[in-house]
Amino acid sequence: MHSPMEQFEIKRLLNFHLGSLDASYTNSALWMTIAVICAFLLFVVGTQKRALVPGRIQAMAEMGYEFVAGMVRDNVGDAGKKYFPFVLTLFVFILFCNVLGLIPYSFTATSHIVVTFAMAAVVFVGVTVIGFARHGAHFLSLFVPKGVPFVLLLLLVPIEIISYFVRPFSLSIRLFANMLAGHTMLKVFGGFVVMLGIIGGWAPLAFIVVFTGLELLIAFLQAYVFAILTCLYLNDAIHLHH
Repeated sequence: MHSPMEQFEIKRLLNFHLGSLDASYTNSALWMTIAVICAFLLFVVGTQKRALVPGRIQAMAEMGYEFVAGMVRDNVGDAGKKYFPFVLTLFVFILFCNVLGLIPYSFTATSHIVVTFAMAAVVFVGVTVIGFARHGAHFLSLFVPKGVPFVLLLLLVPIEIISYFVRPFSLSIRLFANMLAGHTMLKVFGGFVVMLGIIGGWAPLAFIVVFTGLELLIAFLQAYVFAILTCLYLNDAIHLHH
């Protein structure tokens, strides 16, 4: 029986090196490319007709657009409009990577910490740059809760600083761990179906069907959580709310 972790193995499809740097095109890069193509087909090709009565593809694109636009508007306000394309791109890319990973013999790019941390690091650095660009050194007041006695500040300020720098780790680990755990569970119960055969394999097979539906929900929720936390971080940087 194959290991449940074998599905997460990175495999080179095209070997390519830039000096000592390994820039090979892998199965992870392939499925991220497919995710980008799917997003392009949905939001660009699917909305080209701009019909007054939208078809299914255009309706899906408009629904996704309005969903993320409402998320940005509710959590960041009018000042967040300029960052809407970034949040929409994050949400759609993560959602397609998560959903495509449920296709048999595919690859889930978001099940690797290097992918999720790269996105979280971009969010963290971008939010920090925005904060300093808008407020200058006053952005550091984010770490100083208002109305707190000076003695407590000696304890709370270090906690605020640590919690701020932990953001990219918590953001990336949450997505990576959920995708890794869910797909591992599906693989394990898939092995039970093979081991138990036709007579005893019905119970784990039924669990797989139900759990696949749950994984679809988790795929959406994890994309939503990543996007809404990005909005909250942007709100902190723009408005310096505590």
